[in-house]
Amino acid sequence: MAKKKTAEKSAQELNFEAALEELEEIVQRLESGEGPLDAALKDYARAVELIRRCNQVLSQTERQIEILSGVDAEGNPIVRPAEEGEFALEDAESAESSRRRRPARGES
Repeated sequence: MAKKKTAEKSAQELNFEAALEELEEIVQRLESGEGPLDAALKDYARAVELIRRCNQVLSQTERQIEILSGVDAEGNPIVRPAEEGEFALEDAESAESSRRRRPARGES
């Protein structure tokens, strides 16, 4: 099994996309059931590192997101920091469905 460049880097050095790509490759190898047990254990340990890295990047990104809360009189956006947990999947789905139900301005 040939190592890729990302496998040589620590998980902390990878960006989200690279960590996720490597994680998906590991999952495919583990799901195939091929290869020796010791290689599967190493893959599993690496997958745990990659999952932690992905979660870390997602948490950092979530803290940086600002929510558009309106527009001031001069047309400038008014933003506020996103609160922790504000981006839960259920909230996003309900917000998306409520946006679809609202009529456009001027419609009755």
